Amino acid sequence: MRLIEFIKNLERVNALSKHEQLVLGIMDAINSGHLKVGSQLPSINVMVDEVGFARKTIVKAYEELKDKGLVESKKTKGYFVISNKTDVYLKIALIMYSFQRFQQEFYNALRKELEDKVQIDVFFHHNNDEVFETIFSNINGKYGMYIVAPIIGEKSKKILKTLSPEKLIVVDRFLDLGPDYTYVTQEFKESTYAILEKLMPKIKKYKRLVLFYRDDMDYPTGTLESLKNFASHNQLTLNISKNYESNSLSKDVMYFVISDSDLWLLLKDCKDRDFRIGKDVGVLSFNDHIVKELISGGITTISTDFKQMAVTTAQNIRALSFSKRIISTDLIERESM
Repeated sequence: MRLIEFIKNLERVNALSKHEQLVLGIMDAINSGHLKVGSQLPSINVMVDEVGFARKTIVKAYEELKDKGLVESKKTKGYFVISNKTDVYLKIALIMYSFQRFQQEFYNALRKELEDKVQIDVFFHHNNDEVFETIFSNINGKYGMYIVAPIIGEKSKKILKTLSPEKLIVVDRFLDLGPDYTYVTQEFKESTYAILEKLMPKIKKYKRLVLFYRDDMDYPTGTLESLKNFASHNQLTLNISKNYESNSLSKDVMYFVISDSDLWLLLKDCKDRDFRIGKDVGVLSFNDHIVKELISGGITTISTDFKQMAVTTAQNIRALSFSKRIISTDLIERESM
């Protein structure tokens, strides 16, 4: 049976619009095996002649098939079938920094909220512009929705603006793409400063502050700026190091730790040297985890609710009514201060 016959067979279903008739007819042809992965669809001009529908109707149908991840378009060559998974109603590309614990939490919550009819493919750019560019050169035009934790900078901004606003949600880090684009992100600078002010009665009992911060990692610059401003305004001594070095522990120091790898080394040294956390040294960690609630009497954290970020992102996708949202950053006080 020719493809056009699959489409014509649906004319008797009065409830279907013309573009729905095209979409379902092509999906029927895929399900029957008439169209296989790699098969080329008729050009838009040929479809206009064969089925008699308006050009914009056919374009709309082909774009919906692209959103479902069934079809891709190749410049100057046309449209090709790339999947036979016709039960998926939306194919999503999720581009993240790396599979860290809190980003895994985001993925799991997003997967749960969107349920089984969505296919989510995950990619990691590791805060590397070249990797980011390569990912998009391979996936652009193959997904109905792109959820992206961006690299902050002009290169990634230029790449992301090649996507239409209704197909992109920026998550985690805010990148200003203009008023038409949707985001569900954190805010670092003002929220971190406000939390530090709240902690001031505990911070001031230590003689100096130490922040472990790496420019070559995906650490937020707002956190660095906030701590510098806070220390300056309150006349506190602040030292900044890239990493925690084993056996470098000092008493009467307040440690600010972004990387969990640094945190585990620091806590081990505290244990080995019988330093009392919250007395001899202070520890403030970023991004909460159940382990931080349990170890060393509890570690105080600054953290964003990544589950809420994922739920809000999923709600935008389901409702097709995109919004702009900053997810709050919260202080979780425990005994380590």
